[in-house]
Amino acid sequence: MKKLLLIAAMTVATMASQAQEKLYLSTYNGTNLEKFDGKVCDVTVNRYVFTGWNTIALPFSLTEQELNETFGQNCRLEHLVGAEQQGPVVTLSFQDCKASGLEANTPYILYYTGENGNKKIAKQAVVADRQPALTFDVKNGFGTVTMSGTKTHVEANGLYGILARDNSQAQFVKVNEASNGFYASRCYIQLSGIDNVQLVSRHLAAGEATGIAAVAGQNEVVDVYNTAGVRVATQVSASEAARTLQPGIYVVKGQKIMIK
Repeated sequence: MKKLLLIAAMTVATMASQAQEKLYLSTYNGTNLEKFDGKVCDVTVNRYVFTGWNTIALPFSLTEQELNETFGQNCRLEHLVGAEQQGPVVTLSFQDCKASGLEANTPYILYYTGENGNKKIAKQAVVADRQPALTFDVKNGFGTVTMSGTKTHVEANGLYGILARDNSQAQFVKVNEASNGFYASRCYIQLSGIDNVQLVSRHLAAGEATGIAAVAGQNEVVDVYNTAGVRVATQVSASEAARTLQPGIYVVKGQKIMIK
């Protein structure tokens, strides 16, 4: 009897597997995902990547291992964590997040060390139909910076993207309306309340904060250490430390922070 039940269970599992919906994602014009939202599907996507920095946003997740298997052990994955303005320059801070994997419908920049070419991703995954976007107020400036992923083809007029022919620094430049725009699974930057600025990117290690305010309140009293473990400030407010310490990397409350 137990053997029969086991065989029946295996048969049901096999039938369920065979009935799994197959989803082929277009990275050209995009795919209507409304009817697949929340479903587990056998997903296949072919994504062209260039040597250097690329942008990527997918409607399903990838683990660190899957990223390595697809794009190589030396690939890097970073997400936008903030923006700061100094005169005509807006610095976009991207932080290493490869260990956490790629989350569904989240915009990223991806560093690829191989040759230009098509990369196939095929897996069973939960599909999520949402708009990928991250928005930050610009520190020391006005307006906001939004990094969005594309679900369909997007016209480029007034938006910023990474040019395939010059992508070694992950620099976002304004793309004119004569270009081909942004195809599905790519990302772009949109500025609101800011104009006539240059965008530059900086890359932070995992766990590295962009300032004391990221780990402590402005009036909170803290001890500050250098990266060698030597205490350089004792029981100072976060605002005072940010104002008086020399630019560099410090440790506050066990976390690395950067003071510019």
